[in-house]
Amino acid sequence: MRFIQGQDRTQATLFPVSLDATIDPDNEVRIIDLFVDSLQLKDFGFRADFPENGRPAYHPSDILKLYIYGYMNKVRSSRDLEKECKRNIEVMWLLKSLKPDHNTISNFRRDNPTAIKKVFRATVQMAKHFNLIGARLLAGDSSKFRAQNSKKNNFNQKKIGRHIGYIDNKVDEYNKKLAEADGEEQQQINNDIDKQNRRKDKYLKLEKQLKETGQVQVSTSDPDSRQMIIRNNITEVAYNVQTTVDAKHNLPVDYKVTNANDSKAMGNMLQRAKTILGTNSFTALYDKGYHTGSEFDIAEKLGIEVMVAIPARPTTSHAPDPEYDVEHFFYNEQSDTYTCPQGHTMTTNGTWHQSKSGSMFQQYRTPQCKSCPVRPKCTKSALNGKIIQRRKYAKNIEDNRIRMENNLATYKRRQAIVEHPYGTIKRQWGFSYITTKKYMKRASSDVGLMFVAYNIRRLISILGKNGFKNYLERVAFSISGLKQKILLKLVKFRALKFCRSMIKSLFESPLNWLKFDRLLINLGSF
Repeated sequence: MRFIQGQDRTQATLFPVSLDATIDPDNEVRIIDLFVDSLQLKDFGFRADFPENGRPAYHPSDILKLYIYGYMNKVRSSRDLEKECKRNIEVMWLLKSLKPDHNTISNFRRDNPTAIKKVFRATVQMAKHFNLIGARLLAGDSSKFRAQNSKKNNFNQKKIGRHIGYIDNKVDEYNKKLAEADGEEQQQINNDIDKQNRRKDKYLKLEKQLKETGQVQVSTSDPDSRQMIIRNNITEVAYNVQTTVDAKHNLPVDYKVTNANDSKAMGNMLQRAKTILGTNSFTALYDKGYHTGSEFDIAEKLGIEVMVAIPARPTTSHAPDPEYDVEHFFYNEQSDTYTCPQGHTMTTNGTWHQSKSGSMFQQYRTPQCKSCPVRPKCTKSALNGKIIQRRKYAKNIEDNRIRMENNLATYKRRQAIVEHPYGTIKRQWGFSYITTKKYMKRASSDVGLMFVAYNIRRLISILGKNGFKNYLERVAFSISGLKQKILLKLVKFRALKFCRSMIKSLFESPLNWLKFDRLLINLGSF
């Protein structure tokens, strides 16, 4: 039986062609190369100036190319990326056979969270250039990414108290044993007591930290991470990543790494989306975790229409007879009064009260309640009668309810829009955790590279490899004949020093040609 035979390993002609010839013209690694070359990395905040002394540094474009390639191919570890530089032909081509070590690779991600965010913004701008961002319907949501901090190393006051109580009981047991022991046994028991006291000191320091900072929990491995509910009653020490996704092609336009829940996140994300898109005439969809009155108020002030799922109403809010529930009481906005089903007018004295959750409300009541024949059906209170509590943002909440009822078909699109990126990133790519070890800024770099890789994948998928590649080639490498003629004239006029510096600037970042165009206008014609 015949089989396909490999080459002889001892032959010297293993690579009989150039490295460039081994990479297909439509290989996506060429798109990554062009994409990074089209960016003004120095303007983004990447460090491009290094002292002449010492070993030369790697250009930030090379490390950025390596990271984008890695994230697009499910490789995030700096050590794994270091290996790819030595064994992966695509990476060898991309980095021109450079082999940075894992510390250099890791430090780049650690030190550039803001610059990486700007790279993500560049992918959004490219999508806008191709009219892939509709900016009419957006969906927002969050997802938990597990942090490099175990539950064992996360503490709240209850957990600390439980540990201290356990230690105190153990010390009491040791003291009882100590009274009956002698010799070497006493020494061993004293050592055990010292060990428990050292453990107690550690927990007392954590308790002090909670009191001084006002936080409800503290993580010892990654200080910025927090224990959060993942689903149902399952918790994990994680970061909460907020995203805003455009509905036209399911492209993320913004992300933000936080360590808080969703209740106060919507307003800030809407403000950011308004700035990024340059418009406020859009509709945003959110799930019930974002249903907060103050956030509705922010959206209204921004002029943005939002639709947020309505949480289930607590059963304790029902009257003895459901016909006398609050929704059957009519609110008159002009007179700021309620009218009950019996026709009585309920007023407020204007005093604002604060609930345990921190929300503000006013109370409405009527003196007719005392003699009302249907009082037992309306309220269980025998002393005060019926009292309606109206929250400060009740009108905003009611407006949202009306929008939801009138646009239910639109709201049902939310999940398909906003879960698309998370489905790819967390399920297909396996990026369900934060790979960096400490602090929110570093976690933001990790998440930023995820979304950069995702958006590039989407642009390739929508535009096609050739379409996207041709665009990047025009941006990165087009030098018109006019510009070449101007440079020649500069040389003829003996502006050699100026010419050299201009050429160097242009080829550090091809988009600097735009600056050059403005310079030519100022110089006038030769």
